[in-house]
Amino acid sequence: MLRFLILFSLLIHSCVAPPKTKAAAGALPAKKWLTLSGKEPAVVARGGFSGLFPESSATANDLAISSSSPDLTMLCNLQLTKDGAGFCLSDIRLDNSTTISTFLPKGQKTYKVYGQNLKGWFALDYSADTIFSNVSLVQNIFSRPSIFDGQMSIAAVEDVLDAKPPKFWLSVQYDAFYMEHKLSPAEYIRSLRFSGINVISSPEIGFLKSIGKDARRAKTKLIFEFKDPETNEPTTNKKYSEILLNLAAIKAFATGIIVPKDYIWPIDSAKYLKPPTTVVTDAHKAGLEVYASGFVNDMLTSYNYSFDPSAEYLQFVDNGQFSVDGFISDFPPTASQAISCFAHQKRDTPKIGKTLVITHNGASGDYPGCTDLAYQKAVDDGADVIDCSVQMTKDGMAFCLDSTDLIPTTTAATTLMTRATSVPEIQSKNGIFSFDLTWAEIQSLKPQIQSPFLAADGFPRNPKNKNAGKFMTLADFLNFSKTKAVTGVLINVQNAAYLASKKGLGIVDAVKSALTSSKLDKKVLIQSDDSSVLDSFKAVPQYTRVLSIDKEIGDAPKPTIEEIKKHADAVNVLRSSLVTISQSFATGKTKIVEAMHKGNISVYVSVLRNEYLSITFDYFSDPTVELATFIAGNGVDGVITEFPATATRYLRSPCSDLYRELSFAILPAKAGTLVSVASKEAQPPASAPNPPLDAKDVMDPPLPPVANLATNNASGGAPPASLRSGTIDTTANLSLSLMAMLAFGLLLCAGA
Repeated sequence: MLRFLILFSLLIHSCVAPPKTKAAAGALPAKKWLTLSGKEPAVVARGGFSGLFPESSATANDLAISSSSPDLTMLCNLQLTKDGAGFCLSDIRLDNSTTISTFLPKGQKTYKVYGQNLKGWFALDYSADTIFSNVSLVQNIFSRPSIFDGQMSIAAVEDVLDAKPPKFWLSVQYDAFYMEHKLSPAEYIRSLRFSGINVISSPEIGFLKSIGKDARRAKTKLIFEFKDPETNEPTTNKKYSEILLNLAAIKAFATGIIVPKDYIWPIDSAKYLKPPTTVVTDAHKAGLEVYASGFVNDMLTSYNYSFDPSAEYLQFVDNGQFSVDGFISDFPPTASQAISCFAHQKRDTPKIGKTLVITHNGASGDYPGCTDLAYQKAVDDGADVIDCSVQMTKDGMAFCLDSTDLIPTTTAATTLMTRATSVPEIQSKNGIFSFDLTWAEIQSLKPQIQSPFLAADGFPRNPKNKNAGKFMTLADFLNFSKTKAVTGVLINVQNAAYLASKKGLGIVDAVKSALTSSKLDKKVLIQSDDSSVLDSFKAVPQYTRVLSIDKEIGDAPKPTIEEIKKHADAVNVLRSSLVTISQSFATGKTKIVEAMHKGNISVYVSVLRNEYLSITFDYFSDPTVELATFIAGNGVDGVITEFPATATRYLRSPCSDLYRELSFAILPAKAGTLVSVASKEAQPPASAPNPPLDAKDVMDPPLPPVANLATNNASGGAPPASLRSGTIDTTANLSLSLMAMLAFGLLLCAGA
């Protein structure tokens, strides 16, 4: 137990320690809320931090209190033992959330609960001593950590009250059932004298009426909970949908209502939002508060939210029409940050700090990557730098697309599969490659959104727009960037050596020509995994050269840093090179950022995504906490993301400034502390550290000359000698080459 308390204190400190302050900042302007009271919505933690730890365990409760808004309300779902003791657990059956089936394998029974026969292990069959002394908790949702199973005790109601949460909410779900078996939730609550209980809720009208007088005397709010609209309420036997039509009647015995979130913002069968209902405004007119339930970070909801849980909360409180009075959430820190940090944020709010928000194929989480729609969405979302990964066509057109293989990003597989070939120099599997097609052929295709978690996990991205948008040439991309409010562009150059030697395509020359022709007066980042490509841009010192390190590394020794400095001003590293991951837990932090910064090399981290499947448990399945960990915790200079809206919203929030005095801050996670809370036997096995980046891994052979394959390109349009990038012609390329040679000669003379 002592070991557990020590480890847990480390976890609390690393996640929620108060930020250091340079000086007290001025108070933020008061927000105006459309809640019934005009005050900010409440954050109600269902079973503590049940999205991470087993429901209502001491650990879940303590972390919820420490990591959420100061006025957090702790919700306990009441269950009763056969001798009348109360404890906190949502499901009346214990087998899915405790170890009781292992302890008492023959204890299974069947009871009729509200007209349905339920089979399982029920609390009313066991004494308090059996429950508290012999049974422990498990996580009952499979997408959540299981390494804490069997290590945490079931919490008595009194235990939760003793933890002194700011506010306490007791939910009574099964009064009629317990009363049938001679157990009274009302009498149990009276035995507590309502002490410390701020709110009591129930889906049963009879129960709320039975304790109304005592609750009013104790100044305890009573809340009526709506269940599925077609389910019958036990007291009146009316459907909840029918009761909803007469909210004035509810006001007679309750001060508010709980409704599932779909009651307010319904979702259609395709998982897009429908127009809101009038539930909140109708309830407010009747003088009732409205609490929305069912909020989690680890479940696919509506595509309108772009897999960002904070966006969902904001839809309920910051829509300009109404605001719910509170959320019931399994992830209370996310609800807290939505309310305290992001609500009422203006689009023109300047970002805090110097961290760049760099796109990965534009806003490719919402639209097919590298299309006009993805780039426009990225601009609208406040991205600092938009990117173009340059590909070449057979007839010499430079255009933007994530990969030279068209299968993942276009509809090529449906119409051009006969053109598939094997190019082992680029990838191990067959592909349909842009350099084997003309620009006209590529324009005959449609873009296709990439969904990295579709095949294995069934998580598609924005299916309504999966083929929306138009391809953009590099010239079009640069002209687009000139007219938009972005700081700059990132041009990613891939496969230059192969294209030059095997296809007679000079991608480096095409990029240089396009940039010169565009006369772009913004920041230009040239990225490549080939140091020779970066060297070819040395003559333009205003360009920032970025070395892409596409493999996991664990360290960057000084000789490697010195070699990188010869070729690049910045590096783009994988997330897993900065924070090591094992079985969805962050297990360690490298010193790569510190080492690069000592060498005056900027660090960009990639690729950040919103889907909880890509986010470790340490980040609370929340992309914003991951951003805070890399930006505030690791000090990266830029984040490369497919969802720029999430990153810019974080950086515009005062909560991203850890030196500011605020009641709530979004703090970085500390790798290794969460996993250490589990018992040694349950922890994932230690993985071998990532290898250091060796200096020889940075050095690449010089780029080969562009081969003259004109005789082999008879059907491919213009020959490679006149490679086209937008409107640049051979004369412009030749002039540039002569100027570069002249400049080089002058430098040699000066050096002599």
